[in-house]
Amino acid sequence: MTAKAVPEGLPVWLDPVGKPVSCLEKIKVLNENLEEIRTLAQDAYEDAIIMGCDPDQFRGVMEELVASLNNPYPKAK
Repeated sequence: MTAKAVPEGLPVWLDPVGKPVSCLEKIKVLNENLEEIRTLAQDAYEDAIIMGCDPDQFRGVMEELVASLNNPYPKAK
């Protein structure tokens, strides 16, 4: 298997043990989801700035939001 170049700005998606995800369809879905999130977050950030909010506070709220995400598929014991 040959290594494929990763488009700039996109991560190499890893499985829980640190191995790169190799299924191209999974990678495509993950990259599309990331781009949708990036676009929505950028739009919300710009709205916050236009409405006079502190950009640093908005970034902090977004970091807290990401940190609060939970895995609905915990490992089986």
